[in-house]
Amino acid sequence: MKKPKITVIGSINMDLTTTTERIPAQGETLHGLSFATYPGGKGFNQAVAAARAGAEVSMVGAIGDDSFGQELSQMLMEEKINPVGVRSIKGLATGTATILLTEGDNRIIVVPGANGKVSAEQVEAQKETIAESDMVLLQLEIPLKAVEKAAEIAYEAGVPIILNPAPAQPLSNQLLEKITYLTPNETEISEIVSDENIHRLQDKLIITKGEQGVVFYQDGHPVNIPAYPVEALDTTGAGDTFCGLLSARLAQGDSLRNACNYANAGAALSVMKPGAQGGMPADSDVIQFMRDRGGGSET
Repeated sequence: MKKPKITVIGSINMDLTTTTERIPAQGETLHGLSFATYPGGKGFNQAVAAARAGAEVSMVGAIGDDSFGQELSQMLMEEKINPVGVRSIKGLATGTATILLTEGDNRIIVVPGANGKVSAEQVEAQKETIAESDMVLLQLEIPLKAVEKAAEIAYEAGVPIILNPAPAQPLSNQLLEKITYLTPNETEISEIVSDENIHRLQDKLIITKGEQGVVFYQDGHPVNIPAYPVEALDTTGAGDTFCGLLSARLAQGDSLRNACNYANAGAALSVMKPGAQGGMPADSDVIQFMRDRGGGSET
């Protein structure tokens, strides 16, 4: 089967992860349990997840001209992600995410760095790559004008668009009309979609609900795809794993139900190892996991 082509326009970060027994109170100093750096950024994470699921992935984004940028550039190549639209910006730091990890849950502070300089013009320069894609995958850790330009190009070319609206912010009706699927979590949905708009956007919504699985709408009725219960070590990147795997399966022509089930399985696998990308599974691992859990044997 021919590999689907996915273009990801989004952030590229280095994650700085500290594990601690509990979150310190204001003004309090604690001894942490461990510290590690991991590649991250919602854009890069989702690109890695899609590539490991078997897609041919191109990336549009920005890194700084620092040691983190050099490391991440090498990691893009190691994941076989085409960095065709990735700029190294002189004098700027690479984006970082400082992550406090405790009891399998996380709190995250993102400093955009070079991600804040991804422009509509930079996206426009990759018009041909976007137009030749089977799917475009977007998030909101880069300037909104760049996201809107990517959606405009993909929409005009008839390329389906998945928008993961995180971090949550108000979105224009023009942008929402262009996208094919919107993948908020339960918190983000209330911040982005008003009660009066939710009916209008129902056919686009794929709402991730953690341990409760995923909900989308079919003929006006909610369809729940259950999660795969596992013991979580690190939930960082679970949503990104879901989006990357979802995009790969939908780009292959899979049904929404099957694609969500597959992405749920991949997300479950991802939380069993540390780091946003550390647990992101290969396609064969997801399929075997689903078979072992009685969740299907899709190919």
